[in-house]
Amino acid sequence: MLTKKKNTRAALIAVLALTTAAAWPREASAETVLRIGMTAADIPRTLGQPDQGFEGNRFTGLTMYDALTGWDLSSAEKASVVIPGLATEWKVDDADKTKWVFKLRPGVTFHDGSPFNADAVVWNVEKVLKQDAPQFDASQVGVTASRMPTLASAKKIDDMTVELTTKEPDSFLPINLTNLFMASPAKWQHFYDKAEGADAKAKSQAAWTAFAKDAAGTGPWKMASFTPRERLELVKNASYWDEARVPKVDKMVLLPMPEANARTAALLSGQVDWVEAPAPDALPELKQRGFKLYANEQPHVWPWQFSRVEGSPWNDIRVRKAANLCVDREGLKDGLLAGLMVPATGTFEPGHPWRGKPSFEIKYDKAAAQKLMQEAGFGPNKKLTVKTQTSASGSGQMQPLPMNEYLQQALAECYFDVQLDVIEWNTLFTNWRRGAKDPSANGSHATNVTYAAMDPFFALVRFLQSGMAPPVSNNWGFINNPKFDELVKKARQTFDPAARDAALAELHAASVDDAAFLYVAHDVGPRAMSPKVTGVVQPKSWFIDFSLVSMK
Repeated sequence: MLTKKKNTRAALIAVLALTTAAAWPREASAETVLRIGMTAADIPRTLGQPDQGFEGNRFTGLTMYDALTGWDLSSAEKASVVIPGLATEWKVDDADKTKWVFKLRPGVTFHDGSPFNADAVVWNVEKVLKQDAPQFDASQVGVTASRMPTLASAKKIDDMTVELTTKEPDSFLPINLTNLFMASPAKWQHFYDKAEGADAKAKSQAAWTAFAKDAAGTGPWKMASFTPRERLELVKNASYWDEARVPKVDKMVLLPMPEANARTAALLSGQVDWVEAPAPDALPELKQRGFKLYANEQPHVWPWQFSRVEGSPWNDIRVRKAANLCVDREGLKDGLLAGLMVPATGTFEPGHPWRGKPSFEIKYDKAAAQKLMQEAGFGPNKKLTVKTQTSASGSGQMQPLPMNEYLQQALAECYFDVQLDVIEWNTLFTNWRRGAKDPSANGSHATNVTYAAMDPFFALVRFLQSGMAPPVSNNWGFINNPKFDELVKKARQTFDPAARDAALAELHAASVDDAAFLYVAHDVGPRAMSPKVTGVVQPKSWFIDFSLVSMK
């Protein structure tokens, strides 16, 4: 079945490569232009806090905006770590671990020419935290506050110094702040003053709508033109504060292409220069025709996240362990994905400081899986029906439909009857924050949303801590394990790096032993591009620095 699907996709790519040439306009040759086919079905939101997961951050966050802290994306060999961004340094208060002081980078201006300062930081914190602030935007809260749930307030100390306060001691705060992008208060105010509306709230919404069409951050790329669902054109910010990261191409064009075959065909026909997640069965042809392929293990997991609400079939640990033992990950890697994955035996693999020493070994052992299922009351004549919500494409989703069909077939051999509820990626991502109890789950017992594992909160806390259940954050399945809560508190309130690593390792081992997820794969972020594209650094990160890229 899977071989037939692969052959069909290969034929479709060949046809699309011949027809796509008429579908995308060619750019003028007077300037250097980089055209990228994204996996998203729409342009991620441009107003400062992107949607569509980390693909949104990659394309409309880190390009046009900066945060107080950022990620070092300069190496393909070293792990990506947090580095200064719009803040040059920070320190937690020795006497009160809920207070942090951040020193700001002098001389930075927004794209509209207004200054970046402490007032701008306070304004951007309050846009998602202070409901009575004029600029408060509820639409930005879900994709921001859930990623920094302990941040309570911001206060100006002087023009270049701010104090941030958390609800509880939180050593993760500097990492979480990589997700709070700084938009221009002056630009927003300009739109607000011109906006029409029955009240201040309506005027604020109108101002944000206008801002999204003519955005202003401090990032290395500036918005040039924007057509929703069609294209976003960015131009280099020649006066960017970090000279080393002033873009080397004049323009970058972002094109939504949610279907892998269409993306690959667009690359083969010369209509784009770069595609995210090419169709795996097209890799031989891409290589033969001289296209360049990039991949690197990412801090990323492709899972099923189990519902643990009352009545869920996943409440039985034997069932959770059986599912983890019934998947031939090496077969998935070498067959369907043409080598473009790393088999997952947890959120972190051996050698990682947060791996720990789990006693449950995740591997392919069908006989052991069948035995566990029989102990749980299931067998060839009594299948366990489980429903999983997934998407057809999206940020980090790799090849979600073929991969889930692979799991569907594999788990059938261990007495599971897997049903798939396939929805649009951005809807799936929104449902992820609503949780298994919400009607949007459509009766699903699991959700297939990939997650970043770059930092403790993103990798573990938001899924395992009971207090992170919706609407707070991404504990979609409502896990409620006192041991997890105790270890989260221990790690969050430990400011010594080595001791915090030990606590996190203990938490991760406990989650694997509990078979908290169906751990399937780590993405390698595959990208294919024209040989004209040079200077690409594929870091060990979900993100990539487009500023380094040149075009021949």
